[in-house]
Amino acid sequence: MTFPATGKVTLRTNLADHPVSLALKDGSIRSDLVEFDFAGPKTANQGFKPMVREGAFTAGELAIATYFQAKAFGKKLVALPAPVVSRTQHHTIAFNANRGGVTPKDLEGKKVGIRAYSVTTVMWVRGILQHEYGVDLSKIHWVTVEDPHVLEFVDPANCTRVQPGQTLEQLLADGDVVAAVLGDKLPDVPGFKHLFPQPDVLAKEWLAKYGMHVPINHIFCVHSDLPKERPDVVREVYRMLSEANAAAPEAAAKMAPFGVEPNRKSLQMALDFSTEQGLLPKPLTVDDLFDDVTRAL
Repeated sequence: MTFPATGKVTLRTNLADHPVSLALKDGSIRSDLVEFDFAGPKTANQGFKPMVREGAFTAGELAIATYFQAKAFGKKLVALPAPVVSRTQHHTIAFNANRGGVTPKDLEGKKVGIRAYSVTTVMWVRGILQHEYGVDLSKIHWVTVEDPHVLEFVDPANCTRVQPGQTLEQLLADGDVVAAVLGDKLPDVPGFKHLFPQPDVLAKEWLAKYGMHVPINHIFCVHSDLPKERPDVVREVYRMLSEANAAAPEAAAKMAPFGVEPNRKSLQMALDFSTEQGLLPKPLTVDDLFDDVTRAL
């Protein structure tokens, strides 16, 4: 891709409404070098497939597991060390107490519902189950409702796709799965309970155990030609994102910090989990995720 050699660059951007994006979208933070064309869908993850499969956006957010796969499969994208969404994941997996109690080890030999095998939240949940609770992930049958964002990735043999129209909530309510990774908010369905009791407490203890900040969930990426052709624009994008993040102090306090080094431990753990779980065709290092321009931001 070729960008203008001088002057302002317009970036077709997939960025949903997050605290870190509000000051960019309302025009509070402006630039003589960068114009964002916010052309993505309202829900950011609906733009991930077009971004990694078709190059539909020259900038925007990607879930980190999607970005890891995009990088490993040679997509023309590079990350800035700029978190867009951050969170722990203990609260995202639930069971249906109307059908009896469930512990992490009970998942072995059972079906667990997930949106897709390569989803970032699912990657984290699997890693926690394996490393903190001794769960043998190979003994779980994963039931998916979507295909992967990155076309080249093929689900492992212990995955099954449901019929179109089936939802994770319905599968869990009907007892077709013993647990399901439902996302950030537990649905208000009688009997649905967190698999990990007091998940927020557990998450804080987990972060302290490994000396990590809250992990990045979505990270800002640009077309990989942009740092080569216009490093000034990439640095300006980072400045704007940093200022937008600072403009939302309450949200920023709950976010992963900006920069490579503060996030190195959690990014390395995410890469290790992704490799162990077969998400990547080859191992990656934290430094592989960035180039010379974005690594120095």
